[in-house]
Amino acid sequence: MAFALGQRWISDTESDLGLGTVVALDDRTVTLMFAASEENRVYARHDAPVTRVIFHAGDTVDCQEGWTLLIEEVSEEGGVLTYIGTRQDTQEPHVELREIFLSHQIRFNKPQDKLFAGQIDRMDNFALRYRALLNQHQQHKSPMRGLCGGRVGLIAHQLYIAYEVGRRHAPRVLLADEVGLGKTIEAGMIIHQQVLAGRAERILVVVPETLQYQWLVEMMRRFNLHFSIFDEERCIESQSEGDNPFETQQYVLCSLDFLRQYPHRFSQAKAANWDLMVVDEAHHLAWEVDQPSLEYQIVEALAQQISGVLLLTATPEQLGRESHFARLRLLDPDRFYDFETFIQEEASYEPVAEAVSELAEDRTLSDESKNHIVELLSEQDVEPLFRIIDGNTSDEDKVSARDELIGNLMDRHGTGRVLFRNTRASIQGFPQRYVNLIPLTQPQEYIDFIDQYIASLDSDHRLKIESGMFPESAYHAQAHSSQVWWMFDPRVSWLIEKVKSKRSDKILVIAAKAETALQIEQALREREGIRATVFHEGMSIIERDKAAAYFAQDEGGAQVLVCSEIGSEGRNFQFASQLVMFDLPMNPDLLEQRIGRLDRIGQKQDVEIHVPYLQGTSQEVIARWYHEGLNAFAETCPTGNAVFESCAERLMALLASSDEYSLEDLITDARKMNHDLKAALEHGRDRLLEMHSHGGEKAEQIVREIAANDGDTELVAFALNLFDTIGLNQDDRGEHTLVVTPSEHMMVPSYPGLPYEGATITFERETALSREDIHFMTWEHPMIQGGIDLLLSEGVGTSAVSLLKNKALPVGTILLELVYVVDAQAPKRSGIGRFLPKTPIRLMLDAQGNDLSSQVPFEGFNRQLSPVNRHLANKLVTSVQQDVHQLIQTSEVVVQEKVESIRQAAQQEMESVLNRELERLQALKAVNSNIRDEEIEILGNQISALSVLIQQAQYQLDSLRLIVVSHQ
Repeated sequence: MAFALGQRWISDTESDLGLGTVVALDDRTVTLMFAASEENRVYARHDAPVTRVIFHAGDTVDCQEGWTLLIEEVSEEGGVLTYIGTRQDTQEPHVELREIFLSHQIRFNKPQDKLFAGQIDRMDNFALRYRALLNQHQQHKSPMRGLCGGRVGLIAHQLYIAYEVGRRHAPRVLLADEVGLGKTIEAGMIIHQQVLAGRAERILVVVPETLQYQWLVEMMRRFNLHFSIFDEERCIESQSEGDNPFETQQYVLCSLDFLRQYPHRFSQAKAANWDLMVVDEAHHLAWEVDQPSLEYQIVEALAQQISGVLLLTATPEQLGRESHFARLRLLDPDRFYDFETFIQEEASYEPVAEAVSELAEDRTLSDESKNHIVELLSEQDVEPLFRIIDGNTSDEDKVSARDELIGNLMDRHGTGRVLFRNTRASIQGFPQRYVNLIPLTQPQEYIDFIDQYIASLDSDHRLKIESGMFPESAYHAQAHSSQVWWMFDPRVSWLIEKVKSKRSDKILVIAAKAETALQIEQALREREGIRATVFHEGMSIIERDKAAAYFAQDEGGAQVLVCSEIGSEGRNFQFASQLVMFDLPMNPDLLEQRIGRLDRIGQKQDVEIHVPYLQGTSQEVIARWYHEGLNAFAETCPTGNAVFESCAERLMALLASSDEYSLEDLITDARKMNHDLKAALEHGRDRLLEMHSHGGEKAEQIVREIAANDGDTELVAFALNLFDTIGLNQDDRGEHTLVVTPSEHMMVPSYPGLPYEGATITFERETALSREDIHFMTWEHPMIQGGIDLLLSEGVGTSAVSLLKNKALPVGTILLELVYVVDAQAPKRSGIGRFLPKTPIRLMLDAQGNDLSSQVPFEGFNRQLSPVNRHLANKLVTSVQQDVHQLIQTSEVVVQEKVESIRQAAQQEMESVLNRELERLQALKAVNSNIRDEEIEILGNQISALSVLIQQAQYQLDSLRLIVVSHQ
């Protein structure tokens, strides 16, 4: 290497040192001073890992004094360069700038600068970068964006609701699916879409205190959304970070009780800027015209401040129409302003629902039904469809006309845009429930102890009921005997025999209390050596994950998982089909939650429910009341809570005394009340709304599109290559899983989305659904998205050199592969990513400047190339530097035409999609006042803003690769 004092070089191994200057030379070594980083390096002269920095005519360079020079000529004297050109701030011509006075902070950010400066990357990194740009573009353009990445089963009605609502600006909807149909998952998918599209950056979730942990886990495990639970302690801790603790986190979870108990915190929550609020269990917000509850007023005040609102509630008719109206009023008080008007409007849609049923069931439309349809739709729109349906047309035309008519009716339905409700009656795919009530003789130990214990309680009915329903807890807490309760409790003996008879089945056991669950696990282990694990609220998230994973494991895993009541919240164990209720909860909704851990859409087996109980105790009372009065074990019981509240006083008295005659009366009354309420619910079913909510064929199409992308081999290859490039360790664990851990040689100190201890990952949806401790890798996962962002921001693969061994071309022939990126700089919330996301343009120029990219596809061509070591690559670049400069200038002309074409295509797509959406909303507004003026106004403004942004989109050279033909 020919060194001279004053020359400028950069380090090949430490590019962050900046521009170095040769400050000392002797026969064997050269010393470089890197002034920007205040570092010196001494290298051996014959193999110093440095590259000479030489700029050329047309380049602009910075002087240490702060001005910039456009180079027009380069001269050399004694091995040191002088650059001559025009000073850019004063336009003074023929200014000389010796290289020793170049700015120390010069960074080689442009791909061509890196190429000429010898900062040449590996060939496979160039390919990885291009694939990253392509995939990032495809993901942004996909209409399924935000729906593919969740750890959720592909369930049609859930995906349809999320698709319909998640793409709206500031959605305000009521999700009212029956229990077990997945309202929380629907809300999570909507949130996920809103976040990815930039429509929601700050989110507030308000839930009952008992559901905080469930939401935290569901959002984290299923959607990689990390919420923070806010209580008074957390707010106090956050005071050092800002005046308003609610502004210290983007995603906040808090309980409604917390906001009610601390008015100051409620004021702070209201003052914070939120894009979206989710309220779970919204049916508990009591409301009357003249007397709304404090909880209702809190949510109402927040809903008035926050543009997007999702309310999750029980099936509306369960709670009466006034309660249902109160939820809708929270979403749009201008539209739902008067209860009596609402009732009249609802009644007017009942005949339309019947007409839709006739259409859906391929029955002949009655004249009455036609008249009702004409009242809702204009006659000129529907008469042609009636003629097709009634005429001698093909079956295909008739089906198409029926579908169009149904679609138009659904669009114009009264609450169809703000309310989504699916019922089990309208959704297929649920397993059959089989119920086994097992009466067991009460052991003498309990009889003796309980009699004595109750005698000491006087008239404390609550403790009497507790001791009857959970005798093991009272015995364990009070008894001084050395004998443990599980040695004589017949329920434990029965459970052991059941487990032994079901060796090939996974069995979920639920008990109310954590202590009971722990002791049941101990009994199974010590009495029979049964592989069991336990799951309770005293465990950390990691401990719960390990327990759930041990239970899910096929070979060598636990046969039994014993949960405390928390086991009926937040976790689904659909791979199990045996459920044992060791005791029973008092609340029918809680009972349904327990059963819902197994009885869910996606359960592939029938569910067996076992209820062992002690005869002559309050356990028998509650078991028989549930089974004979409500049929709550065998079927979903949407009316259970209403019946319970009506019977609560008599039921409590019975639980304290166990009067057999009164129990029969109570069961008879509960059965009749339950039957009447169910009949009223069935009569009030809105089949039009149900058809709208489950999405029909459109929902199935969404499922097919997402399923087609599952198991994408391109994703697997890309992810493994990405992890390898960044420097992550990968260990194959079998069963479609990998363990990914940080290494000592990572490109960056920490990797996005990867815990310090590493993570187990899978690309298989089914594996991810059965193992909640495993990360489900999709293009939307933070480890993939964060990795792509890291790859692009760190400049990986921006310049490369490859050899093409092709004897059909002369040796030394050069090709230049360039990747430009079109980018419209705008906030995510503008919606630009839907029409013009960052778009790569690939050019392949031959030595004459002809673009061969359309004839030479990337992947096939890339496989023909061979890598080049850095030393040879530098020589090749130096030898053709002027040619490369010329080709880059030529590429500017070629790419401008392609950029203009991309702008025009984006403009046409945007106008087509959004104008069609705008016209539809304007047409619907005339017949369905659920369409908000705000939505129409925002859509119009968006079209105008996007037109400007698309035309202002700029392009820049992102990466390039020099290819030289060789015959060896």
